[in-house]
Amino acid sequence: MTEPRTIVRFRKRSIAFHWVHTLAFAVLLVTGAILIFPGIGAAASGGMTRVIHRIAVIFFVGAPVVYGAFNPRMTWHFIKETLSWGKDDLGWLMAAPDYYFGGNEANMPPQEHINSGQKLWQFIVLGTGLLFVITGFIMWFLKGAVSPGFFSWCLVVHDLSFVLALLMLLVHIYTGSLHPRMNESFRSMLDGKISADYAHHHYGKWYQRISGGKS
Repeated sequence: MTEPRTIVRFRKRSIAFHWVHTLAFAVLLVTGAILIFPGIGAAASGGMTRVIHRIAVIFFVGAPVVYGAFNPRMTWHFIKETLSWGKDDLGWLMAAPDYYFGGNEANMPPQEHINSGQKLWQFIVLGTGLLFVITGFIMWFLKGAVSPGFFSWCLVVHDLSFVLALLMLLVHIYTGSLHPRMNESFRSMLDGKISADYAHHHYGKWYQRISGGKS
């Protein structure tokens, strides 16, 4: 019998933000790929790819700004969480390859509300997001105001950030949606809930805290 998912892990506002930002990110990745490799898609004709790309940028940048304005505490927590690393995080990352290929779960250090793999994904999103915004702003609004050499470097950084973000997105999709040991992660981003057993095994520190020490 499947254990009921009664532990609230995400609020509705966080779920809504996640999917708006994810959709914008996906559109940026697709249109970005078309711009890097011209002619691979019909959307490249007539310059529509750049228009769609820039519309998606508005949502990609606007969603965090709006969310942060209405939820400053949660936004600060996200940034602090992303940049806070300790020995348990390093231990988790070292043990993760064996664990994801069927190794003993007992070797994984207990985790907080976000495990170290998810924290690494957040770090990549935050880092590449900043690079996207900075270099994208220069390429969109300051093309004639900077030197050709500097503009070319912005293109290189923008494209390399795209490649890194794409690779990490594929890992994130697999580990968060398709891996058999993470079967509740995707559903938690739909209704915000996980089971007590899943919380205990995947987010032990966090679950111990919110459950008053009950296992």
